[in-house]
Order: sequence, then C-alpha cells, then structure tokens
Amino acid sequence: MRGVVLTAIAPVAWGANYFVTHEFLPADHPLYGAALRALPAGLLLLALCRQRPRGAWWWRSAVLGLLNVSVFFVLVYFASQLLPTSVASTVMAVSPLTMMLMAWPLVSERPRSAHLAGAAVGLAGVCLMLLTGTAGASLPGVFAAATAMLVSSFGHILTKRWGAGAHVLASTAWQLTAGGLFLLPVAAAVEGAPPALSTPALLAFGYVSLVATALAFVAWFTGLRHLPAGTVGLIGLLNPVTGVLLGTAVAAEVLTVQQLCGLVLVLVGVVLGRSTRAGRRGRSQAPARPDPAEHPVPESSPCNLR
Repeated sequence: MRGVVLTAIAPVAWGANYFVTHEFLPADHPLYGAALRALPAGLLLLALCRQRPRGAWWWRSAVLGLLNVSVFFVLVYFASQLLPTSVASTVMAVSPLTMMLMAWPLVSERPRSAHLAGAAVGLAGVCLMLLTGTAGASLPGVFAAATAMLVSSFGHILTKRWGAGAHVLASTAWQLTAGGLFLLPVAAAVEGAPPALSTPALLAFGYVSLVATALAFVAWFTGLRHLPAGTVGLIGLLNPVTGVLLGTAVAAEVLTVQQLCGLVLVLVGVVLGRSTRAGRRGRSQAPARPDPAEHPVPESSPCNLR
C-alpha cells in the first residue's frame, strides 16, 4: 500500500502541472519551458545524490533522458497547445494498456486479467469524465499526444528494465540532467534568448521543476522498480482525475454528474488493477541489488536509500 501511495504522488503532481503551465508559463517557448523544467530538477537531485554515472549508465542515462524528458516534454507541450485538455488527457490515458503490452517482452511481466480489466474500466472513466462531444481535435495534436504516450511508456519500461544497476535517486538525476542538457542548445538555436519571466512565472517554474518533475519522477520510478508495470500505469490514471478536481476547486468549474461517474470509474479501475495476487508478486520480485563493480555507492551517500 505504501508503494501505491508513493507512486500516486507523480500523477497527482502532473495533473496539477497542466493548470500551472497553462496559467503562468510562457506559451511560445516550448523548448525553453521543457529545459527549465528538467535541468534544475536534475541538478538538484544530482547535488543531493553526489553520484555520477558509471559504465553502461552513461549511455543509458542519455537514452532515457532523451525519451523520458527531452522528447516527451516537448511533445506534451505541442499536444496541449493543439488539443483541448480533455482530448489530450484521453489519448494519454491509453498509457496503462501500452505499458502492460511493452512490459511483457521487455521485463517479462505478462498482463494480468485484473490489470487489463482495470485499464478498460479506467479508460472508460476518463472518456466519460473528459469527452463532452463539443471539443474539436486536430490530427497533428492527436499525433503529438499519441507519440508522447508511446515514447514515455517505452522509456518508463526501459527504466524498469535497467533500474537494478543504480539507485532511483541517482538514475532519475542523470535522466533529467541529460534531458535538460539536450534541450538547452536546441532551445537557444530555435527560440533565441530565454524568455523574460515575471515573479508568478518564476514561482510556477519552481513548482513545475521541483514538485512536478524532481519529486514526481523519483516517486514514479520508485513505483516502477517495486510494483508491476500494469499497476503503476493504472495509478497514472489519477492524472486526469487531479486535473478535473483542480479545475473544480481552483477555476470554479462545475463538476457534472457525468464527470463524477467517470471519476468513480477511474478509481474503480485503479483498485481493480491492484489485486492481492499482483501485490504479492510485486513484493516477491524484489529488485536486484546494484552491481558494486558497475556502480559502487558509498554507505554515506544520500543515494543509498532503502
């Protein structure tokens, strides 16, 4: 149960991130926005961890940073600009099923009936909660959202596959730092000088980088290491739930009966996916201890978390 609660921090923070980004961050600087989200978070975790990549983790960090950070952050920005939030969130809600299918060949986790049922119920809830039939959808926007969903799902499963070679805090720091470093020169070449930021924008970037990125990604990757990929994917359905509840609480939006029914279905889907059998399997498949020859971690290091 503790692992589920910890993992849930990530989708809740990401759900709030949509509102903060839309309301306070510059809309015409997607590359700088992604870089300023990733790089400070990565450097903060790197300072806490005080570990650099070794061996295979140099290229692994580059690959995961490109997938989970650089490409994903930019695609999510474009999807949010080209699509209504409801449509973009619905496309991203397919990620639990995608993660289950990818986990089968990559980490030998065969989809369980409970996970598949939970994904179906949860996706139905997201559609009921977000699709009203009045919002339009552009083909490029749908393509960007679908590509972001596929890229992040693949990157997250690779993180689970490779995660035994390093501590979660360290590997998260390397990914975010690598992703931010990839984005920064591209942003300078394409968008020119960085945007001028007001005080509210600076505070918003503080939330986006520290909470919705540093804290959220550590929680998410910790969940991927200790729970089945299907369970983690279903917990991600709390993302659109957070968006709807935040809109109701902060933006004075009305929570309709249709949305309330959809919210209940999403929560039922998450509970269905967390079966007792899956929980036992997740506990029995304890992650392998790091290979001291590949990545020694001093006992005094903050990365030596248990």
